[in-house]
Amino acid sequence: MSNANESLTAGLAPEPGSELTAGAVVQKKPGQESLAPQQIRIMDRWSYLFAWMGGCVSIGTFAMGSSLVGQLNMLQAILAIAIGCFVIGVGLTINGAAGHKYGIPFMVQARSAFGISGTRFPGFVRAVPAVVWFGFQSWIGAGALNAVSATLFGFDNLVFYFIAFQLLQILLSIFGFHGIKWLENVGVGFILFSLVYMFFSVINKFGVQIDAKITGIEGSWGLPFWGATMLFLGIYSTMMLNVGDYSRELHKDVKPAPLTTIYSMSILPATLFMGLIGLMVSGATGTADPIKVFSSAVDNKPLLVITLLFIAFAQVTTNVLNNVVPPAYVLMDIFKLSFRKSAVLVGLLAFATFPWVLVRDESAAGLQIFVQTYSAFLGPIFAVLVVDYYILRRRTLNLAKLYDEQGPYRGVNYAGIIAAVVGAAVALSFPAVSWYASLIPAGLIYWLLMNNWSACERFRGN
Repeated sequence: MSNANESLTAGLAPEPGSELTAGAVVQKKPGQESLAPQQIRIMDRWSYLFAWMGGCVSIGTFAMGSSLVGQLNMLQAILAIAIGCFVIGVGLTINGAAGHKYGIPFMVQARSAFGISGTRFPGFVRAVPAVVWFGFQSWIGAGALNAVSATLFGFDNLVFYFIAFQLLQILLSIFGFHGIKWLENVGVGFILFSLVYMFFSVINKFGVQIDAKITGIEGSWGLPFWGATMLFLGIYSTMMLNVGDYSRELHKDVKPAPLTTIYSMSILPATLFMGLIGLMVSGATGTADPIKVFSSAVDNKPLLVITLLFIAFAQVTTNVLNNVVPPAYVLMDIFKLSFRKSAVLVGLLAFATFPWVLVRDESAAGLQIFVQTYSAFLGPIFAVLVVDYYILRRRTLNLAKLYDEQGPYRGVNYAGIIAAVVGAAVALSFPAVSWYASLIPAGLIYWLLMNNWSACERFRGN
């Protein structure tokens, strides 16, 4: 490989206006993301920290906190969240190393382990949940906006706000990482202030009930505790697959140790506050609907409006970072679309998830099965990627081969598929700690197949 351009000529040429054009480095324009190796890095360590902090305010975290009622006391919940966030930070650093070093996205990184055609499997596992959660969280955000409108103006039309809210997010998404950087960096202060305010509002409102039903219980340091660490880890396990999509935007001078700190400390505040708020209010009131909870917890109308706007804004920051970029890159890889077209298509597909059905009480069982099913594949795919990059490739990738659709990585590497499926079977057998349980079986089987199965021979070399 004589230069960067030669590594791209086979299978994927850089798009006009992208970071590589005729051998010259030019400024990347907003919304012109490409699958080519990233040369222009637009995020320093502070921008990266704020982006992750703003993108991790998930309603799912609130729900995970609610699920701990009666199992853990306050101290145990805090420690479980902290351990989960630390594991997340380590996992993001490990699997994001290839993207950070070579500037390649997840769908390109996965080609050596799954094959160029085979990457549709991990891409599908990552993209479908993102689209579903995009629609689900947009419905929650629209509900918050509708509550604000009903409170201030007497206008109550949830469908209108859902459509408008979704179109707004699609518009923000087409600006790519330039838009993400601006949105997350500007919004992080409002998010942190709102989280602290809501936390103390809940304590003031429900302090007696919280002390009786949460703080005062014995809880458990056994399987429920370690299962809780995985619950909070599991919220971000999808992002541990495609973290390269983000790390390729980070300046190259950031080392692994401070990067782990950036991930852990950006995720911890939002996860801690949202998880504990979910635990406290659900334990005190028996309801897990965040809009109903905060409507009853806040007596002051202006502060209620601020709280509801925070819920809506948090869905935007989470969706744009977590639920648009991953499926957009998958669509770019499979259908050769531009980033902007892919982002718009992801937003439109989110309408088709029918989130107004998913939020019904009778849909909870089906949604839980869906989450458990796709989650079972996240740990195994993560293990396959890590073994491939660190053990088999020894952190050295050949970009020419990764981008050559007729090269040795063409087709499907069934070692990656088989290892992921076996790991998923193990995960489903130990649902409480599925992510942890799946890592060693999937990683070991992948290593054995790659070293001993003749069908994998052309995938072995760097």
